[in-house]
Amino acid sequence: MFSKYLAIFFISMVPLIELRGAIPFSQIWNLPLVPSYIVCIVGNMIPVPIIYLFARRFLEWGQDKKLIDGICQFFLTKGAHAREKLEAKAGNGIFVALMLFVGIPLPGTGAWTGTLAASLLGMSFRKTVVAVMCGVVIAGVIMMLASLGVLGATGAILKRFL
Repeated sequence: MFSKYLAIFFISMVPLIELRGAIPFSQIWNLPLVPSYIVCIVGNMIPVPIIYLFARRFLEWGQDKKLIDGICQFFLTKGAHAREKLEAKAGNGIFVALMLFVGIPLPGTGAWTGTLAASLLGMSFRKTVVAVMCGVVIAGVIMMLASLGVLGATGAILKRFL
């Protein structure tokens, strides 16, 4: 049983799969719901500070390196322009936007992508971690309900009556 918990812990750390893939695995393996949910959230959150602290630094370091200077400059410039646009339109709503971006369990919208975007947009570390954590919890609840068949059963009931 410990090996299955360890497996879902590491699955939830993998980019693009994250807890969106780990929670269904935990239910396939008949692991208890609440402990596996917690393990998946912790596993999904571990890379967040590392991504935030090093992604922007890597781009800044690489902007004067011969082979990668163009792509690094591109991302830094796009991030600065996007930050200006978002601040003008959304103001403090960037926090909520990041939380919802991470919380909607679609491919490419997880903690990795959200943290990388927040880093490029210049969001503070604290706001980024809290927004991503809230989004991961929301995505975890959605995936848990989907894994239990609650969403499918609700849809079938609504379809029958509508």
